[in-house]
Amino acid sequence: MRERLDEVEARQLLVRETAEQLREQIARLTEQLAAAEGTLKRLEITRETLAELAAENGIQPPEPLPPGYREILAAIEKAEDGLRAKDVCQALRLGTEPKRTESTRAKLKRLVTRGILTEPEPGQFALTKPTPGTPEANSS
Repeated sequence: MRERLDEVEARQLLVRETAEQLREQIARLTEQLAAAEGTLKRLEITRETLAELAAENGIQPPEPLPPGYREILAAIEKAEDGLRAKDVCQALRLGTEPKRTESTRAKLKRLVTRGILTEPEPGQFALTKPTPGTPEANSS
């Protein structure tokens, strides 16, 4: 009987240690969560302030890009002469199956429609170069 009690006590000690480690992890994660929520709140306030300032100046703020578009822009930015949809898929390691290529091509076309990209020749996409006199050109 004593042997079984010792086993139970040993297991209790092990579970207590595990519980304490988990409490410490929870405390660390709670701090990280609070920090992330604080950052999100500040970013939200910044976005609202910029939208208010833009409205006061009669400027329509740009719509935020949906997920996946920033990665596409980063891939195209690295290429000097622009990229084709298949090249973007390869750069992003998405695979080059037709459904991936066509989905990426649709996103590229949307970016052209928004004036972020140009299509200098059919199927080739490049970043839009700022024209002289625009704020983007003057900030360089």
